[in-house]
Amino acid sequence: MASKQVQTEKPGTQEPVVLIEGARKSFGSVEVLKGVSLAVRPGETVAVIGPSGGGKSTLLRCATMLETLDGGTLAYGDTVVARDEGGRSVYSSKDVQARARQRFGLVFQNYNLFPHYTVMKNITDAPICVQKRPRADVEREARDLIAKMGLAGCEEKVPCQLSGGQQQRVSIARALAMHPDVMYFDEPTSALDPELTAEVLKVIKLLAAEDMTMVIVTHEMGFAREVADRVVFLDGGSVVEEGPAEQVIDHPREERTRAFLRRIAE
Repeated sequence: MASKQVQTEKPGTQEPVVLIEGARKSFGSVEVLKGVSLAVRPGETVAVIGPSGGGKSTLLRCATMLETLDGGTLAYGDTVVARDEGGRSVYSSKDVQARARQRFGLVFQNYNLFPHYTVMKNITDAPICVQKRPRADVEREARDLIAKMGLAGCEEKVPCQLSGGQQQRVSIARALAMHPDVMYFDEPTSALDPELTAEVLKVIKLLAAEDMTMVIVTHEMGFAREVADRVVFLDGGSVVEEGPAEQVIDHPREERTRAFLRRIAE
């Protein structure tokens, strides 16, 4: 299957859902991000690939404010989270940051579900308590999401009663219930065996076909080629190569990209 084609306007004509410019981040003396820039537009699926330690997860953690940038800019549409002033990231107020957090969903490697909450409560708690939406509306939508994730009948189960693949699908439903502008996935299948991996990738492919804006850190090259509009190869804290998925994965221009893909294929 070829990469999906969702853009109906010329590239660059749509305002980015998320914009990262010149992102820099160090941990002690180790510079993990060295001026990374990324713009993701509505309906676009971007796969971020690269070796372990290349900066992929740190980029996602900075984008989702789990880590703070040392330098660079971060914005969600017109909500500017951090500006670069004199080479240093200056963050906006906590209120602005709280608004920005409403605009994305994050799916972790290890689910991060509340272990003592049922599936239904895991999905509905934040929309009701944080977004103050009517319980009846949220629960109706949650039931639809549970069915969409292939989890009908699991509403009253707790996470320990579910397989890893089921738990990951609950975490995806939980993120979608917040009505995010963009979904982030950080190696969403790394903790799963091949059969359960296929379950989760099927759900993400469905979201891509529905033009959900997504950024996916993954080692699944076949999946990235099939689902992503664009692939970003991150190595050594810098963007080495980016472009259409088929071009980067099948016909990479940079030797570092070719070497990485050879290692992955071994």
